[in-house]
Amino acid sequence: MNLASNLDTHGFAIVPNVLDASACHSLASLLGDTNGAGTRGMLRIHEVAALAQSLLADLVRPHLPAAPVPVRGIYFDKRAETNWLVAWHQDLTLALKKQAEVSGFGPWSMKEGVPHVQPPMQLLEQMLAVRLHLDDTDSSNGALRVLSGTHRLGRLSAEAIRSCRETHEEVLCEAKAGDVLLMRPLLLHASSRSSSARRRRVLHIEFSGFPLPEPLEWHEAPCHSSIASTVYTNHTTWVSRASN
Repeated sequence: MNLASNLDTHGFAIVPNVLDASACHSLASLLGDTNGAGTRGMLRIHEVAALAQSLLADLVRPHLPAAPVPVRGIYFDKRAETNWLVAWHQDLTLALKKQAEVSGFGPWSMKEGVPHVQPPMQLLEQMLAVRLHLDDTDSSNGALRVLSGTHRLGRLSAEAIRSCRETHEEVLCEAKAGDVLLMRPLLLHASSRSSSARRRRVLHIEFSGFPLPEPLEWHEAPCHSSIASTVYTNHTTWVSRASN
């Protein structure tokens, strides 16, 4: 089964060897340690925005209805000092600059001072998340678990989520450093606490394949014109150029 078929049927797919070990080490060094479970606002980091708009955008472009736009970046660092579990859930909200009344968008909430909203379901179906692994991950250090095919069921209630755990196959998304997990936001996913001393660092970038209706604006979408100094080539080499 090819990548497109996996995404359509299962809601996720793993792309191996997107970055090599040296690039993973360089990126991890750049991002440093998190203060908690994760750090938001990653697209404000020049090198992360460049990676999102080049190599990672190329991965998702065939699977979105329009040119991919990176709209949210989160860096997860599961380790002894910041160990956590996540219950089964879907990713249902968009991070926007400010709240506005637009038909089909709601309810609204605030996370770390940023307005978030649930959009119409058909827009969530036009998004794709990229999870770039900077460490090897398996069951011992909290690899993501998914319920295959649940992205096709729409927005699910708590009761429906409990039912899906009985009716859909659970898959452990083991990955090597440099591998990418592509995932539809409506796919049910969870992760367990780590029982290992090994870290599990993941750069999570969400891509949109649609424009927002006015006056809504993405909270984090980077400016394309400002990203010119870093390019990624051959899916393995990280090449930095001096910026002006």
